[in-house]
Amino acid sequence: MRYWINKLYLLLLLIVVSCLGCRDGARSVSTSDPAPIQVAVLRGPSVIALADWLVNPPQIGGQAVSVQVFDAPDRVQAALIKGEADVAMLPMISAANLYNKGVALQLLGCPIWGTLYIVERQSIAANTTLHLFGSGTTPDILTRHYLQQQGLDYPLSYTLRSAQEVAEGLLAGRVDRAVLGEPFLSLVLRKDSSLHIVADLNRLSPQDSIGFAQTAIVCTPEAATHRQELCAALRRSCAETNAAPERAIQHLENQQLFAPGALTTASVRRCRIDFRETKEIASSIETFLRLIYSYEPRALGGKLPDAGFISPTP
Repeated sequence: MRYWINKLYLLLLLIVVSCLGCRDGARSVSTSDPAPIQVAVLRGPSVIALADWLVNPPQIGGQAVSVQVFDAPDRVQAALIKGEADVAMLPMISAANLYNKGVALQLLGCPIWGTLYIVERQSIAANTTLHLFGSGTTPDILTRHYLQQQGLDYPLSYTLRSAQEVAEGLLAGRVDRAVLGEPFLSLVLRKDSSLHIVADLNRLSPQDSIGFAQTAIVCTPEAATHRQELCAALRRSCAETNAAPERAIQHLENQQLFAPGALTTASVRRCRIDFRETKEIASSIETFLRLIYSYEPRALGGKLPDAGFISPTP
């Protein structure tokens, strides 16, 4: 008899546990929030433009926005390709390259209009080597374009591997002339008074007033169903950074994305943050990509992107 009582007890226990499991499962399905929209950006001007999103993430199509910050463009690209990012901010030439390789993406616009400058130490020889990093990248191509326009023939060195190494070389006195962008530019200018800006590389021609389409904001086809909401939110965030740079800097420092004092209002201004939708700036994007192609076709994947890159088919 005791045997059958124990069997009945175990059976009842299993039924109760099963019912609880079903009830809990139903509750988790009915109350689960939509997955957040993942936004991948680079540490630098890109995240400065989205500083407001770090503390006031917008709702897009009923979904919260979550910003992921990376230290290398390759990692942003990987997040997009692997489906780990719905929206990504990366160099315009990288976006064009991915598009040419068949990655499904839509170009929303450009938020950054050039952050590159030549900085040098006072009283150096005319033939002093110009240091930069990344052969075949945007800084390299725009440097060569500027030197050709100005009739300058500086020796070029690509031995340094990152903007951080360029900044360290300048501050250590190993480098006297270099191409550098924000936020490293403001850092070296503030720490070494013998360094100064001698050239602005951000205008492709003397008539250029806006700068060049340095950065692309792209999204997946699924996220593009909320294109207008995304563009409106991007415009608001960029406008907030420009209107209140001190507050943007505080957000970024609080999130430990930049060390206290690394950013200044001057460095934020030199980031040239101004979100513009693709339809507003099609000619600027085309001009920039044609320039890149004339110097380094491989940077774009061997060809200019077709019209679908700038004007996707609905």
